[in-house]
Amino acid sequence: MRSRVQATLLLFGVLVVAAFAVPLLLFTASDRTQQLVLARSSDLDRFATLMDHAAATGDTSAIIAEARRYTLLYGESIVVVDARRTPVVETGGLRASSPAIARLLDSALRNQDAHPTGTLRPWSHDDRMFAEPAGTGTQVSGAVLIRASVHAAVDDIRVRWAAVLAGTALVAVACTLLARAATRWVVSPLRRLDRAVGELTAGLPSEHTLPRLAARPGTPPAGGPPELRQLASGFNRMARAVRAALEQQRRLVADTSHQMRNPMAALRLRVDALHTHLPPSADRTYQGVTTELDRLETLLDDMLTLATAEHRAGELAVTNGSDASCDASEVVLDRHRLWEPVARQAGARLTAYAPAPVFAVCTERELAQVADVLVDNAIKYAGRGAAIGLRCSAEGPYAVVTVTDDGPGLPPADLRHATTRFWRASRRPTPDKASPASASPVAPTVPSGPEGDGPSGTGLGLAIVDELLTGRAGRLELAAARPRGLRARALVPRLGPGGDPR
Repeated sequence: MRSRVQATLLLFGVLVVAAFAVPLLLFTASDRTQQLVLARSSDLDRFATLMDHAAATGDTSAIIAEARRYTLLYGESIVVVDARRTPVVETGGLRASSPAIARLLDSALRNQDAHPTGTLRPWSHDDRMFAEPAGTGTQVSGAVLIRASVHAAVDDIRVRWAAVLAGTALVAVACTLLARAATRWVVSPLRRLDRAVGELTAGLPSEHTLPRLAARPGTPPAGGPPELRQLASGFNRMARAVRAALEQQRRLVADTSHQMRNPMAALRLRVDALHTHLPPSADRTYQGVTTELDRLETLLDDMLTLATAEHRAGELAVTNGSDASCDASEVVLDRHRLWEPVARQAGARLTAYAPAPVFAVCTERELAQVADVLVDNAIKYAGRGAAIGLRCSAEGPYAVVTVTDDGPGLPPADLRHATTRFWRASRRPTPDKASPASASPVAPTVPSGPEGDGPSGTGLGLAIVDELLTGRAGRLELAAARPRGLRARALVPRLGPGGDPR
């Protein structure tokens, strides 16, 4: 890329310099040639006047003396003839009888000037012939011819051309230096970025640790300049390495969760078997142990769900995930049908409002998981008699799923920490608030969020929602509802009329 950019800039500089230099060279040559023509035309006029006077008086001594003096002074030959083509004076070895001279003199005697029209060049060397008639009007009394030397004029043209070419060379050198500096300025950020990508990739696990994440076979090679191809290759390596790291992280959490389930299941069996041998005074301790086992199992599920959400968000950050879409209104109505019996058994009233289709850039599963967490939190912590609203709308470039309740909500100081993992609010739920997991056997098994997180929550629900929305270039907004309660808004980019993300 550097050589191409530099060559392009140099070519542009050469063309610009040539656009100024070539006309200037041609002008200097034409100007000096015109000066020579004007000077010799003036000399011809003077000798033509002398010849006309000699023809009128019959005395040719003046023109002969002047012609010889001119040749001695300037080294240029002169031939003067009368109207009958009889030579009056011949200097410098020129003869009127010479065929070339005779043709020019005949033209002059026919009252026609004979001036050369070609422009001199630094390599010109042939003398120029100038001929002019003598006399007034149509009365020609003779003809005058001068063989002018071009050496002085050519020397002047060479000096002028040398000055122009020297200036052009200086400009060309300046353009070269400028092109090199500009090329270095353009390419250096790409090189620094490529080094940074290489250093970042070097600190990540090898992409070959997970062959499924390697480049797809049959992918055409990247085109373009070498620097950009190298940078694109580095980004691809980094993307595959990042995806490999995310996959390893997800597998670690999944394997850990799976491996912990076996001893936990065995522990639950042993505790259940021990229950029949315990005295009644140990029932409270037994209930506490089983409650903690339930909480630990829920925590493992939530951690696995969070790891999956983080993995998905990381994949979307390094890949194009804009091909997924769903109707957010349908998802909202479906979640309402699923959660309405749960809310009713918990003593709350759940309503839904989705008047028109709103297409969001995400999968139905992701949006359903987001809605499940928000509705679950609202049912669990709003309390009996609470009114919970589930709403879908389009706001600018976003599809918005809003869950509003009129429960106790969260203090303003706690809203900033609501999406922090394992965070618990200082407020505890009131005794009459029920969890949907125990209220109905059809309740979805989803993680609980930290809104007023009590002993039944893990503090991972809203963290999972935040990861899912961030991966889709969306966000989660938590704010106090009016006059009281909590309003949670999940914003996801929506599709425009043409099917592209807005």
